[in-house]
Amino acid sequence: MPWWEVVGWAGSVLVVVSLMQARVWRFRVMNLVGAVLATAYNAMFGIWAFAAMNGAIAVIDVYWLWRLRRERSDANVYAVVEVAPDDAYLRHVLAVHADDVARHRSVPGDDAAGGDATGAELAFLVVRGDETVGVVLVRDRGDGSGVVVLDWVTPRFRDFTPGEFVYRDSDVFAAHGLSRLVVPTAPPGSAPYLQRVGFRRAEDDAWERAVA
Repeated sequence: MPWWEVVGWAGSVLVVVSLMQARVWRFRVMNLVGAVLATAYNAMFGIWAFAAMNGAIAVIDVYWLWRLRRERSDANVYAVVEVAPDDAYLRHVLAVHADDVARHRSVPGDDAAGGDATGAELAFLVVRGDETVGVVLVRDRGDGSGVVVLDWVTPRFRDFTPGEFVYRDSDVFAAHGLSRLVVPTAPPGSAPYLQRVGFRRAEDDAWERAVA
């Protein structure tokens, strides 16, 4: 197969596969690469209508990637809302995403969380505009330590770290008398994220973070 046909097919495949991605960042990156390859392929054969269309798509993808990268740490974009542990909307979010939430819990088993996941004494929703993008549940041990029962982000924003806004706004934990946060068992693959939001490895598989 001639190399230019490989380029054309690769661009088409990437564009199609990008549409199957749940993560917004991954979608934009794959769509951008596919659009650039498709632009080059169509321009090579003088198919200017499709070259222009894919070129425009590439420009749009570059814009959104720039905007997403700029907003990923912008406190004006994300907000943290504290809710009651038995809040009806919180229960709804956790129920809708029950299987995915279970894979990201830091405390295995219901007993360790003091009931189900909504039994945590502190509950926070991470929102982007009117969209809920994450949930953080913390249980107060009563000795100044808070156990992070759940730190979960929706698949769309899993390439970002919206949960960090909860930890940055650490006065909410201090207001509840907490001096440190503990992740007793880090979910698989979460170590880089925990380091980014200020946690340090303690003993065994536990992670700790001081509350400012």
